[in-house]
Amino acid sequence: MITAAKRKSLKASQFAYPKTRKYPIDTIGRARAALSRASSSKNSGTYSHVAKAVRRKYGNRVASVGPKRGTTARPGYRRRRR
Repeated sequence: MITAAKRKSLKASQFAYPKTRKYPIDTIGRARAALSRASSSKNSGTYSHVAKAVRRKYGNRVASVGPKRGTTARPGYRRRRR
């Protein structure tokens, strides 16, 4: 959880919405939390904006906005056919 003092000390560029200072994305954990909150039904339409901001800042390091990855098709996870 972020304190009010810490939130005030963040730069505007560390938010998904810099003008209104919504959804802090200064750490990867907070970026994941921002994506989670933006995807709720109360905040429809904000997920794509937050996802773009997270991808701009962290690239593919946040799995939910990175490239699609299959769990069974990766090397080492394939079953051998007989």
